Amino acid sequence: MNNQIPTEKELEEIEKNYDPQLSFRKLGVKLEVLVSLLLVLMSVYHFWASGFGLVREVLHRGIHISFVLALVFLLFGSNKKEDLNKTNKGYFYFQNISILDYIFAFLAVGSALYLPFLPSKELASIVGNPGLVDVFIGSVLIILTLEAARRSVGPTLPIIAIIFTLFALFGPLAPGALKHGGTSWLGFVNHIYITNQGVYGIAVGVMAQYVFLFILFGVLATRVGLGKLFIDLAMVVAGRFSGGPAKVAIFSSAFMGTISGSSIANTVTTGSLTIPAMKKIGYPAHFAGAVEAASSTGGQITPPILGAAAFIMVEYLEIPLKDILAAALIPALLHYFGIFIMVHLEAKKLGLRGLEDKEMPKFFHVLKENWLSLIPLFILVYFILSGKTPDFAAIYAIISCVVVGILKPKNKLTLKDLFNCFASGAKNTLAVGAAAICVGIIVGVVTLTGVGFRLGFVVLQTAGDIGGFFGNIWPISYFSLEELTLFFSLILIAISCIIMGAGIPTTATYIILVAVAAPALAQLNIEPLVAHFFVFYYGVLADITPPVALAAYAASGIAKSNPFQTGNTAFRLGIAKALVPFVFVFSPSLLLITDDFNLITLLITLLGAMIGIALIGIAFSGYWFKPLSALERWIIGIVSLFFVAPGMKTMIFGFIVISPIFILQIMNKKIKN
Repeated sequence: MNNQIPTEKELEEIEKNYDPQLSFRKLGVKLEVLVSLLLVLMSVYHFWASGFGLVREVLHRGIHISFVLALVFLLFGSNKKEDLNKTNKGYFYFQNISILDYIFAFLAVGSALYLPFLPSKELASIVGNPGLVDVFIGSVLIILTLEAARRSVGPTLPIIAIIFTLFALFGPLAPGALKHGGTSWLGFVNHIYITNQGVYGIAVGVMAQYVFLFILFGVLATRVGLGKLFIDLAMVVAGRFSGGPAKVAIFSSAFMGTISGSSIANTVTTGSLTIPAMKKIGYPAHFAGAVEAASSTGGQITPPILGAAAFIMVEYLEIPLKDILAAALIPALLHYFGIFIMVHLEAKKLGLRGLEDKEMPKFFHVLKENWLSLIPLFILVYFILSGKTPDFAAIYAIISCVVVGILKPKNKLTLKDLFNCFASGAKNTLAVGAAAICVGIIVGVVTLTGVGFRLGFVVLQTAGDIGGFFGNIWPISYFSLEELTLFFSLILIAISCIIMGAGIPTTATYIILVAVAAPALAQLNIEPLVAHFFVFYYGVLADITPPVALAAYAASGIAKSNPFQTGNTAFRLGIAKALVPFVFVFSPSLLLITDDFNLITLLITLLGAMIGIALIGIAFSGYWFKPLSALERWIIGIVSLFFVAPGMKTMIFGFIVISPIFILQIMNKKIKN
């Protein structure tokens, strides 16, 4: 078994293979210098515009779109199957890029900036009545957006956008409740391009104003040593316990999640150390990879970044960011608690050791080396909690990163490092930026046709039919038709969210699901904050749900394990993420800031959720104090749902059923000892 730590080059290859957002092609030397300068210029512009500049909203979004699309056509090849390190030569290539891609880049800049640079009066006059030139330029931008999204995030998202476009154009041909009057291409381009409901909408606005800065902050914070500090602290906290490296993976991924919004980047960063260490002490390769993948996807639900979805929530729900972060806290902790339980039980079952003293860093040495790296994170959190806007907090966190990097006694931040960080930060935003522009097309269709409410009607009708069918079966008949309709609606929406999230960036997935699935939850009288978190959680779950479990497949590349087996195990370890959304739908107090928050309800719900998650971990692991029989595992698994469902009656019933198994486990352990 090969437990060797992967080299930096091997990690880069793993990220390229499993994350289409990082599949950059090789450029010619001259063009590479020019593109690097453009990337740095993009970072400098966003830093200035969000922090100190006064740029009109539509112009700011237009400049952001022009940067993103132009750089995507320069950095992403048209064919993912081609060798990205291949040198292309010939009359139709310059600096390893085809002439066609240069044309696409120039057209993208022109079409993105055409509208923002129109005089205000002229812009107002064409809304609802665009000319042929306006329609042509808008059509060019829409087509280039689809191609840029295909190159940078894969075909799934643009295919969905094309389907929505066809739905808008051919509404009279749609079946049943989805049928609508349809629109012309002129009307479609007017809505998607000229109004602020499409490509210039909320998705792009949030990317340009907030997300870019937080991604840049994450790059700088990692460079000044915050990532290393997190990993070392995790080893100090959890390394010495049974199965220590796996618990280190959980804590380090949770810490890294505070500055990283990418589950794949989190997996590769922390997994390069934790996965070989897990294999070394005896964890199977697929389990080691699964632990890292499941833990790293938690980064997308961990405050303060939440995979950038937090900032979209701020815009949609119109509530402060600190409230969003407060609501995300307990569900995120429950996710990590579920993984911790299964990792601990697996270690006990296999009799695995923790790390030895010589394998662990010393706490005071860790703080002495990198304590300055904590300052930017403290500044970020302080400004957010004090009620400042996200961009204000990010600007000063970025400034503090630069200051800390210069002041650090070791591994100081040089001008070259700062240049590279600004280039890397901008580079890391391109794919999610292209996805956000493409999502604007989908959201525009939803607002143009009202398809969200139509789908909500279909979901409720289907769930009601299913509830009516099963409602006559005991003991399901104990529940009312309204309760069953809600439950089956959640099941249908959850499945749709996982399917929709397959292979699409988390933020893009969330925006689509909010537009399409959230209206169905609204019709069930679910509070908007709860509805948003529900669809967000199930969108994130796609990263560890086969067949498109990108984070798990990246981890399998490091672990050298079977990708599908790693994905299945990661889903099992992250099962709490699938259960918790049902908990906070039925008991919104778990999100802390909901309208009907009640402390007693919160405590009961939290206790029940922790017991239920622990029991389902026991059932999946097949081990408690000793190995469990198949019948015991099934009983414990079913009973765990009684604890997850809020309410004292269901918890008492669960305790009664589970007590005999618990007593037998204790007795058998004493007899064995």
